Amino acid sequence: MAFGISRKQLIHWKKQVLQGKIAIITHYWYDQRFPDYQSVTKVGCIDLPKLIKWGETYHLRKEWIDQRNRYPHFDLFGDYQVKVLFSEEKYEQIRRFNLESSLTLKQREIMNK
Repeated sequence: MAFGISRKQLIHWKKQVLQGKIAIITHYWYDQRFPDYQSVTKVGCIDLPKLIKWGETYHLRKEWIDQRNRYPHFDLFGDYQVKVLFSEEKYEQIRRFNLESSLTLKQREIMNK
């Protein structure tokens, strides 16, 4: 279940995934296996070779791709989540999900320009 995003945002993410674009969305999330994390970032793309190549730039392994539904994606949280969101300039998602504390001072300065 996704919290903290609108239905419109989720539909837009799904549409981008199915169009073969790298799509990134963050939402609140709880999984008892990972009690320290309150949000997850999903990076999806129907074009698996493209998603795998994108993931390699962040040292993500292709085995980590969730392919249980028609929207193949990486589930990112913790350091991977913040690194990707910052590198992809998804500053609004960093702010909305209160992830600024995981950034360095320099990253916060860049984000606030």
